[in-house]
Amino acid sequence: MPIELPKIISVDDHVIEPPHVWQTWLPAKLRERGPRIIRRGLAGVEWLGPAAYKEIFDDDAPNKVDVWHYEDLTYTNKRNIAAAGYPKETWTTDPVNYDDMRPGCYDAKARLADMDANWVERSMIFPTFPRFCGQMFKEARDKDLAMACVEAYNNWLVEEWCGDSGGRLIPICLIPLWDVPAAAGEVRRNAARGVRAVAFSEIPHHLGLPSIHTDHWNPFFEACEETGTVICMHIGSSSKMPATSPDAPISVSASLAFGNSMASMVDFLYSGVLVRYPRLTLSYAESQIGWLPYVLERIDDVWDDNQAWAQTKHIPEPPSSYYYSNIYVSFFKDESGIEAIHRTGRTNICFETDYPHGDTTWPTTKPYAEKLFADLGEDDLYNVVRGNALRMLGMRDS
Repeated sequence: MPIELPKIISVDDHVIEPPHVWQTWLPAKLRERGPRIIRRGLAGVEWLGPAAYKEIFDDDAPNKVDVWHYEDLTYTNKRNIAAAGYPKETWTTDPVNYDDMRPGCYDAKARLADMDANWVERSMIFPTFPRFCGQMFKEARDKDLAMACVEAYNNWLVEEWCGDSGGRLIPICLIPLWDVPAAAGEVRRNAARGVRAVAFSEIPHHLGLPSIHTDHWNPFFEACEETGTVICMHIGSSSKMPATSPDAPISVSASLAFGNSMASMVDFLYSGVLVRYPRLTLSYAESQIGWLPYVLERIDDVWDDNQAWAQTKHIPEPPSSYYYSNIYVSFFKDESGIEAIHRTGRTNICFETDYPHGDTTWPTTKPYAEKLFADLGEDDLYNVVRGNALRMLGMRDS
């Protein structure tokens, strides 16, 4: 007899920020300079590389689109980001207005209804406009304004978007990446009001920031360990996707998207961070899991066979042991990883729906998951679908 699928806790979903966020939650004196939506004419798009483009605006152009403005930045939401409810053939990178999105993309009550329709009980929320770890604000010129924007986003996320959800919508807050003491302070500020997760870059070096092999991030790591805050790293959070060449089609980067998560995990496991902070928890979102068995085998082989030259003596135990004790990874489509669950980690892997992106399994996640997990035993099924997420976040089951 088939095992009933437990209600899902998705550890990677996204909010498309509604237009009012910074115009409501910034201090009044800063709102005029904060992020805002303006409807403009789009004259065309110039592609600069496999995942890089420049939109050309002309207010006389008939195609009117909702455009985020912040300092010199312009940004439009794309159909493949707000894909839920639309057929696959429409999931392009063309701009999409709020009027043409499913309300669950930006409205919390509508999101809860879409979760109910998809067998999802709780959902962790990554940002869109600020990018996956808030690197948008790190790149801003006015850092005082940027800090206020980070705080405003966190306040909106915690108090408005998640506030009336009864704990079903789980906030992942941002930090000021450019100011580590302030980042630690923001972790503690949000932890004091029940926030259990913070966004960080998979590879901060790609953002022009010090690597995790320095002591630069220690105050941030200390704050996360002290408060039990999970460090959440989403693919793309280093603003650089894996690619083989500048002229490779974007499908190459999309297929290799897990590559930065893999590199980041190896980086952390050899850095000594998890030796110094043994209660620190890391989470990789949309990383997929099929690559894990070989990587865990390889890092242990390097650690065991090459200590004379490979700079591994500061890691007292096999690196894979820190994966099993401190790291979670999430996936939505990965039969290979599930087949090797004894290696990917029965208590390390979490499920996600990636709503409302083009990869989302919404609204058919339940039948999809039932097929994907058909060979799992009852304990493994519970852990993958919800138990591991609850353990990662230090939350009780309902």
